Amino acid sequence: MSSAVCALRWRGDALELLDQRLLPAQQTWLRCTSAAEVAEAIRDMVVRGAPAIGIAAAFGVVLAARTGYASHGAGWREAVVADLDRLAAARPTAVNLAWAVRRMVGGFAGLSGDPEPALLAQACAIHDADLAANYAMAAHGAALIAPGSKVATHCNTGALATGGHGTALGVIRTAYAQGRISEVFVDETRPWLQGARLTAWELQQDGIPARLVVDGAAAWLFARLRPAWLIVGADRIVANGDTANKIGTYTAALAARAHGARVMVVAPLSTFDAATPTGAAIKVEERPAQELTRLGSQLIAPEGFAAWNPVFDVTPAGLIDAIVCEHGVIEQPDAARIAAFMAVTR
Repeated sequence: MSSAVCALRWRGDALELLDQRLLPAQQTWLRCTSAAEVAEAIRDMVVRGAPAIGIAAAFGVVLAARTGYASHGAGWREAVVADLDRLAAARPTAVNLAWAVRRMVGGFAGLSGDPEPALLAQACAIHDADLAANYAMAAHGAALIAPGSKVATHCNTGALATGGHGTALGVIRTAYAQGRISEVFVDETRPWLQGARLTAWELQQDGIPARLVVDGAAAWLFARLRPAWLIVGADRIVANGDTANKIGTYTAALAARAHGARVMVVAPLSTFDAATPTGAAIKVEERPAQELTRLGSQLIAPEGFAAWNPVFDVTPAGLIDAIVCEHGVIEQPDAARIAAFMAVTR
């Protein structure tokens, strides 16, 4: 099963992004013709999901190089430095963002003349590789799920968050097509409601049986309806297997393990961060208080009330049964198993 949904597309002279802030009510494409516009779109959540952010940034580098070459000719490399920094800083927690920018910069060496054609080919290759990785992860992850299982997921990890098929939602799509999944429970994912607005929409488009669940019902869900798996994505997986993902993932993992369910994290190899030893060292992005105190334009808390709004949390490796990437599965992940896996796949 594949999805007709896509988060981004290159249209000749611009990157077009499906504005995910407006889904499911509106399907509006935002046209970006500069790296600054791409960085702003990433920061403002027009595009989100670690793999999709990385792909968008790669195309942002193409736009930066185009502008730099037009204004500075052979000196374009120096001219794009500020744009590269702006792209890399747009969202600090998702490691794919900096990874994509570094990979694009690695392609600068040896370029002469107009850099756009070569860099565009490289950005397209990053996009294509992510889609291929999605299908590989889906096959590996689906094989872990017993036929007829109920599963739960958190946030959005589908075609909207990646190059196409999805990470955790890609596993769910493939497993459902194989008869391994009977029903999906979707966390609403406060405060941006990526589960309610995006995952529910994607599952509805694909005709996969699913029900929406309030975030606070995680423990009761696993106690009463007994999903066999919690299947989630990741924005960063550090050396010991601790995993940063959308806020609420840690809560859901605790609930799952307390009631005998298993926890699967699905993410491409580009999400692994071997340079960071444990989750304690992950910089967790915090966003403005009004994202909690308002629902859209509607005030839902006292005017001026303070809020703590971390948008990611870190699930300890000890709560994770399997990490799935395009190269295979790491069961019961820890520093030694991840290092051994990485030594073989690199």
